[in-house]
Amino acid sequence: MNGKVQIEIPTEKIAEFCRRNHIRKLSFFGSVLRDDFRPDSDVDVLVEFESEHVPGLIRLAGMEIELSGLLGGRNVDINTPKCLGRYFRDDVLSQAQVQYVES
Repeated sequence: MNGKVQIEIPTEKIAEFCRRNHIRKLSFFGSVLRDDFRPDSDVDVLVEFESEHVPGLIRLAGMEIELSGLLGGRNVDINTPKCLGRYFRDDVLSQAQVQYVES
């Protein structure tokens, strides 16, 4: 694992996406940070929402589609720390690369 994001990140568009969707923090984890990332790999995203604006499943699916468009059409899988299994969560949190933090 090299820990470097393997795709081009449109930083301003990601920030706009986060602000519009009440995301306090957005990070990448998984294969997008490793040398084995392939053209058909999905992008694993970890988000923390503002507590009063946690979306339902349908809205979350729409956000995945929108974020996919910002990341060159790659499939996107959005997770929250609470959605991750407790053993997997610690690994993800220690390896995730932050792309946006609410200021």
